[in-house]
Amino acid sequence: MSPQGRPKGEHRSAQHEGTPVSAPGRPGRESGPERVARGAVRCAKSPAAPLAAAALAGAIAAVALGGCAAPAAVAVGAAGVTMFATDPRSSGAQVDDQTIELKLTTAVGSKWGNDVHLNVTSFNGNVLLTGEAPTAEVRDEIVRMAQSTDRVRNVYDEMVVGPTTDIGARTNDTYITSKVKARLLDADQVKSLFIKVVTERRVVYLMGIVPRDQGSLAANVAATTDGVARVVKLFEYTN
Repeated sequence: MSPQGRPKGEHRSAQHEGTPVSAPGRPGRESGPERVARGAVRCAKSPAAPLAAAALAGAIAAVALGGCAAPAAVAVGAAGVTMFATDPRSSGAQVDDQTIELKLTTAVGSKWGNDVHLNVTSFNGNVLLTGEAPTAEVRDEIVRMAQSTDRVRNVYDEMVVGPTTDIGARTNDTYITSKVKARLLDADQVKSLFIKVVTERRVVYLMGIVPRDQGSLAANVAATTDGVARVVKLFEYTN
């Protein structure tokens, strides 16, 4: 961690590629960029598809905002997400991601309630789990639930076994996310990328479909942001 007051750019947090949890017996899915391209073709052939996708997305949002899906301790991407360019996913893939997040938070919230603090972030079927579970057994069961959810391609388990974080820690994570967002938007080489930024316990996770070199540039921007302890890249690469 950089000392308070150190100017930006004078430190570099550790960064590495995330590794998905293995799912024995589950068939492989097609690659991210190929899936996006095929999804776009299917939508183009069916004019009604975008309307249906939009309607389903609206329904998902309405349920989530209504607070009926899960207790407040379980949140969809609550650690902070940013999107600031054209989404490379098809409309169908976007709805799939929203559905995955809703299904998992509903299931976990119904089973464990406030004993678990879980953030679920899905991008193109790649699911990131962050937060806290009371035991390793509960954490592992949540991972299995994620792996068995329809349309999930990979699961990245970044949950911690221990007590749930307090409001101060979560507020700080939100603040860090806002700083990373601002710096990415200000960086000419990466500002056109569509990137999700999630922060949990001062660890920043980056998700998106990007060229490898630009993904590294975006990770460097995040890693040199004050307050960031570590950066984990969960990108799908186009090259």
